Amino acid sequence: MPQLSHDQKTALDNVLEWYRKDRQAMQYVTLGGYAGTGKTTLIGVIRRELHKIDPGLKVGFVSFTGKAARVLQTKIKEADVMYKQDSVGTIHSLIYTPILNAQEEIIGWKTKEAIDRNLIIIDEGSMVDRTIWEHLVSYRVPMIVVGDHGQLPPISGNFTLMQTPQLRLEEIHRQARQNPIIELSIMAREKGVVTPGRYSRYVVKYDRDDPETGEVMNEMLTNYNTKTLILCGYNKTRKKLNAFIRSALGFESPAPTVGDRVICLRNNHKAKIYNGMLGTILSIEPKNHQAYDVEIEIDGERDTYKGLIAIDQFNADTALNFTENRKLFHGIDLFDFGYSLTVHKAQGSQAKRVILFEERFTKMTDDQWKRWLYTAVTRAEEELYIFPSP
Repeated sequence: MPQLSHDQKTALDNVLEWYRKDRQAMQYVTLGGYAGTGKTTLIGVIRRELHKIDPGLKVGFVSFTGKAARVLQTKIKEADVMYKQDSVGTIHSLIYTPILNAQEEIIGWKTKEAIDRNLIIIDEGSMVDRTIWEHLVSYRVPMIVVGDHGQLPPISGNFTLMQTPQLRLEEIHRQARQNPIIELSIMAREKGVVTPGRYSRYVVKYDRDDPETGEVMNEMLTNYNTKTLILCGYNKTRKKLNAFIRSALGFESPAPTVGDRVICLRNNHKAKIYNGMLGTILSIEPKNHQAYDVEIEIDGERDTYKGLIAIDQFNADTALNFTENRKLFHGIDLFDFGYSLTVHKAQGSQAKRVILFEERFTKMTDDQWKRWLYTAVTRAEEELYIFPSP
């Protein structure tokens, strides 16, 4: 067993006590942990200890997106806690089943009548929306929900599992503290300020007064690739950055075309797409004056998305609200250009390289700003470049 911090040991003891004595009366337990506190390590230790208590326990490890589920699967295998009766996948694959038509085509999804799991362990729990959570709870299977309680709450609605987690990991490990991205995340979370400076070769906060800052920024944006996540605060900035990058990549039309990066802006459980998913257009044709008929390769997902997406959503200031026109827009999904994202939209996403433009809304409280900056910084896996607002 890896050496655990004091709060990891406390959380472990509490989880095991809950499993032994309370899981029937209290269906789930929530575990929040800041970046660098060892959430994934603890998940592995929890699974190993549960195996000692109940060798036949069937655990379903799940996450919101396919990409996150595959990352989770890799980490679980590296920790050697993947038992033969366990499964790893998306929440969707665990609790939903496809509805097929006469041609064996998927035309929708429905909840399964039952799931063959004795325990569900959810990673990235802050991304779970109210509908999916209610479906999960309905199976009456005990759950351990893990997430980061320092991040922003979901942008839609007021439902969040990580608002006040029952158990918390807040002790940053010594090894993690040596990571400059973790160092900046602590500054963001505690102070709401990242001071300009070079924290490593690949972690830099640029000074607005430095005459080279603009040149460096333009060069980085011009060299955009799919391993890069470009984040900002305002939608007007997002639109401006999307236009700049598309121009630099050689896209001449303002309309979306094959090869464009796009982001999903609204959940559609039947289509298996969720708010914040990124992808690349494989084919696109106008269907009518309202919609494009498209095929999109969604990052980290095995199946491509095929369907209708709204024409007017591209370059719109906000996500279109179809509530008053449901019949008119039935079956039309919402996508927009996905080169640059607001930090709210980037929750749950990570990238090897993150380019961040600091933009604080005037109505933000200090706590909201700290969560915004912390969420932005922790999207970066290896490289982080922070610029003043363009």
